[in-house]
Amino acid sequence: MEQYVVFLSPQATIYGRDAFSRVGVEATERGKKALIVSDEIMKNLGYLEKCHQFLLDAGVESVSYTGVSSEPTDAYVAEALELFKKKNCDLIISLGGGSCIDTAKAVAVLVTNGGYIGDYMGGAKLITHAPTPHIAIPTTAGTGSEVTDVTVITNTSNDEKMMIKQPKLMPSVAIVDPMLTMSSPKKVTAATGVDALSHAVEAYLSKRAQPMTDTLALTAIQLITSNLKIAYENPKDYKAREAMSIGSMYAGMAFSNASVCLVHGMSRPIGALFHVPHGESNAMLLPAVLEFSKSHCTARLATIGRVFSERAKGVSDQDAAEIAVKQIKNLCLELNIPNLKSWGIDEKSFEEAVPKMATDALRSGSPNNNPRVPSKEEIEELYQICYDYQFSDKEVISS
Repeated sequence: MEQYVVFLSPQATIYGRDAFSRVGVEATERGKKALIVSDEIMKNLGYLEKCHQFLLDAGVESVSYTGVSSEPTDAYVAEALELFKKKNCDLIISLGGGSCIDTAKAVAVLVTNGGYIGDYMGGAKLITHAPTPHIAIPTTAGTGSEVTDVTVITNTSNDEKMMIKQPKLMPSVAIVDPMLTMSSPKKVTAATGVDALSHAVEAYLSKRAQPMTDTLALTAIQLITSNLKIAYENPKDYKAREAMSIGSMYAGMAFSNASVCLVHGMSRPIGALFHVPHGESNAMLLPAVLEFSKSHCTARLATIGRVFSERAKGVSDQDAAEIAVKQIKNLCLELNIPNLKSWGIDEKSFEEAVPKMATDALRSGSPNNNPRVPSKEEIEELYQICYDYQFSDKEVISS
C-alpha cells in the first residue's frame, strides 16, 4: 500500500496588494490572446476594463465573456467556449467569484480535450491533454477556486450540480489581490467567508486529511475566525480583507487536496434546484452537519474549538468540540446568515425535492469523506432539520 500523499497547487501563486497588475506579465508567458471570463458586476466596477488594459500594456490581446450571472452552468461553459474558438484565443483569464473561475476551468479543459463537461464527472472520462493556460483572479474571499482542481457546473437539463475533480483542472496561475475584495457587499462577504470556513473545517475533518492540509486548514480557520466579522462590519479594513484573502486561499489548497465532506455534498443540490448561492447554502448547513458528525470526530473538532476560543483550551475534548459548534452557530448569527426557509424557499417544494437532493448529494461522493458517513435517510432528515434551523438553540442528530 502506498505511504505517500500528493499535494497539488498552481504553477505560481501571486499574492498581495496590487498583485492584479501582474496579470499582463503572466499572460505574456502563456499566450498571445486571452479570453477573460467574467460578469457584469466586474464590468461595472471597472475591474474588467483594468484587466484589458494590463494585458494591452503587456502586448496581449483580449476579449471578454461576461455571461456568468449565477452559479456556473453548462450553458455558460458552451457560450464561453464558442467565443474562445471564434476569436482564436490561446489563453483564459477568469476574473470574479467562484462562478467565473469554475466556468473558465471547464472551458480550459474542453478546448484541448473536447466533449461535454459532464463527461468528466466522477472520473468517467479522464482529462488526458493539458488544458489551455488559465490565470485565475478571485474577487471574493470565499471559494478558493483559484487554487483547486475542482469545478462545479450545473447540468441545465436535470438541475444537477456536477462536481468534477481532476488534477488538470488546476489553474496555471492564481493571482490573489485583497484590494479586489474591498468592493464585496456585506452579504457577499458573510456568505463567502463562511464558505471559506466550511472549506477549512471540512478539509480538517475529512477522512482524506493529511499533514500538509491540516496545517493549511487550521491556519485558515484561525485567520477567518479572527477577521471575518471585522471585514463584515468594516468593509474597508484592508488588514481584515488581506487576512480573509489568504485564509480563503489556504482553505482552498486544503480542501482541494483533502476533499470536502457532507456540507458540500448537501449544498450543491440546494444550489442547483433553488438557486441559493453556494457560499450561503454551505453556511446554512455547516452547524447542523457538525452536530451530526461530532461524535465521530470529537478530537479534531476539539482542536478547531481551541482555535476558535481560549476557553476551549482548558476543557475536555467533548466540551471543546461543543464549543466549536456553538462558536460557528454564533458566527452565523452575527453575520445574519438565513436558514433555508427565511431565504425564501417554499416548504412544499423543498420537501418534494428532498429525496432527489439526498440522492444527488450521495452521488457527488463528498459525503463518503465525512467522519460520520450518512445514509440517504439521514441526509433527508438533515435537510428537513436545516430548512428552519435556528442557529441560536437548535440541537440536531448527535448519536
